[in-house]
Amino acid sequence: MNTMETERFKAGLVPIIGRPNVGKLTLINSLTGSKLSIVTPKAQTTRRRILGVVNGENYQIVFADTPGVIDPAYELHNRMMKQVKRALSDADVILLMTEPKDNIELWNENPLNKYVKLMQETKMPVVVMVNKTDTISADRVEALRAQWDQWLKERFTEGTVVTGSALTGEGLNKLIDAIVNFLPYSHPLFPPDQITDITERLWVAEIIREKIFLQYRQEVPYSTEVIVTDWQDKEHIVVIKAEIIVERDSQKKILIGKGGSAIKKIGIQAREEIEQMLGKKVYLELFVKVRRDWRERNDYLKYLGYE
Repeated sequence: MNTMETERFKAGLVPIIGRPNVGKLTLINSLTGSKLSIVTPKAQTTRRRILGVVNGENYQIVFADTPGVIDPAYELHNRMMKQVKRALSDADVILLMTEPKDNIELWNENPLNKYVKLMQETKMPVVVMVNKTDTISADRVEALRAQWDQWLKERFTEGTVVTGSALTGEGLNKLIDAIVNFLPYSHPLFPPDQITDITERLWVAEIIREKIFLQYRQEVPYSTEVIVTDWQDKEHIVVIKAEIIVERDSQKKILIGKGGSAIKKIGIQAREEIEQMLGKKVYLELFVKVRRDWRERNDYLKYLGYE
């Protein structure tokens, strides 16, 4: 791309900030047209930053899906929030996602207010998206737009508010236009055919973790982590071995189930989706390992990739 083309092309990193379960994952998957991150009804599903690249004729937006902003209860949570801070420090534009059930006043209190202060320190433009507006009346949409517009003007020098639905696609074109308006002129940050930085191994681990979240309630899914330990890409089949990490023996028993029935169900569901992604037959072997209090152990968190 020559100098003249660069002057007409815009590109930049846009971290998506928001409370758990506001629709950040659904948005990234909708905009890229691919399932890059797992989506479940449960909060705090996302643990790692995942990039989703959206290309247009004269722009490239690199969205960074970040963990939902929470008050940390474990060392794992601390590391998740560090990912949010790092994403903000690299931002060219910040996308703050909310939903109708969000209480705007919570963003004036800790822990959310400290992230607002970090956003202010970047001096970057902020686009507020009020998501899930397909679930409320038009009058309520306009009232929320006005509230967030006032909140935004009181705290940031540049920004705008858009409304829409990541699930139905309503308003997403306006969202893209709003972000592109604030992006800097730049070369593309990624090749045009690349839509994410996530590796196949991590993607497979996340799919397995998603099936655990969808199958179990309460503490079990939050106490698990998945790591792919072996990957053999043969001519007609991919052989994958993965470990499901839990904190207690009782959780291991629950995940395995009577006669191995529970772990078999997880494996079947995950394998079917992995085969669709790879376009190839998959042999998936799952093992459950106990690593006591892994969410608090610095050594093990580092081993799992949480810097």
